[in-house]
Amino acid sequence: MQILSFQSAVAYGHVGNSAAVFPLQRLGFDVWPVDTVQFSNHPGHGRWSGGVMGADHLNDVVGGLEDLGLLKSCDGILSGYLGRPKTGDAVLRAASEIRMANPKALFLCDPVMGDDGPGLYVKPGIPEILAERLVPAADVVTPNRFELAHLTGLPVGNLPEAVTAARHLMESGPAMVVVTSLPTGENMVACAAVTKDGAWAVRTPTIAFPTPPNGAGDVLSALLLGHLLRGEDLPEALSMAVSSLYGILAKTREQGRRELALIAAQDEIALPSRFFAPLSI
Repeated sequence: MQILSFQSAVAYGHVGNSAAVFPLQRLGFDVWPVDTVQFSNHPGHGRWSGGVMGADHLNDVVGGLEDLGLLKSCDGILSGYLGRPKTGDAVLRAASEIRMANPKALFLCDPVMGDDGPGLYVKPGIPEILAERLVPAADVVTPNRFELAHLTGLPVGNLPEAVTAARHLMESGPAMVVVTSLPTGENMVACAAVTKDGAWAVRTPTIAFPTPPNGAGDVLSALLLGHLLRGEDLPEALSMAVSSLYGILAKTREQGRRELALIAAQDEIALPSRFFAPLSI
């Protein structure tokens, strides 16, 4: 199976496509990465170099795939950090072409725009194109709690509020919403998966870091899409994705790393050493 992935890329570390491609390959997928930016490292290190790719460049890359007749064999589209608002147009154009060639292709949009603490950290115009065009076009959306609150204007401080806000967001188009980074008390954190017919949560212990590694959400979205494309239902897909991510984070903490220990923890991708079951909420 093949996945087209629009995300950032870094030479050092694991965020964006540099976090998503290997886990999907480890699950058995061919991944076609289209890098929206190319940086030396994540800006969280305080300094970086590199630049943002223009929409014309992205369209040319996808056009090359189209010329080879590959889009009809694409089973999934993954989008994350855009870099510029016009990148959203390139993602939507590619998703439309893929769906025309393969109506069963699944589109997962990670609406990367901000987080608790820093707030919005993307260029002006990106939150708007996410809210008005990409989220409505997606089958699955994976916001963190800050992003879900921004997209809906509703509070997202606990699981019930997350379910309410997720169902509100679904009215714009997506069939599934997965909300990350939900504190549940007693040093636990949860991810919630919501459809029109049900809602489930997967809870894990909080892993404390001196400086939290970047890219965990990118890994989770990639794994979730992979498990859904393998035919797993949403609760099982969420459980497997969260369990694998927990194993990766535990290995990262054990090794004292600033960046995700993605390669060292690769066995957690194929078979998590600790399994967290989904619970109906």
